[in-house]
Amino acid sequence: MPYRTITTLQSWIDDFRALGYDDAGTLRVIPQDSEGDSDTGLIAAQLRSVSTTFYVAPETEPGTTGWAVTFEPRETAAPLGSARVLALSGELAMLSALCTFLQARADEFIRARA
Repeated sequence: MPYRTITTLQSWIDDFRALGYDDAGTLRVIPQDSEGDSDTGLIAAQLRSVSTTFYVAPETEPGTTGWAVTFEPRETAAPLGSARVLALSGELAMLSALCTFLQARADEFIRARA
């Protein structure tokens, strides 16, 4: 997927941040360990309302341009009061919007090169 370069992903994250999502400042592009391609990246961040790390990457089905959020495992339970659940729902809404944004950008990228 040629749109997975660190530079491309960083420009897309910068554009997403410009849309004004409160939690988009936590997003960062990190290198992904992949065979033969040292310029492939993932989008990662730590949630603020609960100490859970996640990353966002394209879905693996051939021919798809969808994106998925993967939450890394936790060692302990994370009980949350109502205020933190509300904060978490905002962070999750931002992640959903990010995946939709990235899919639109990936579709546009592919159409421009077709």
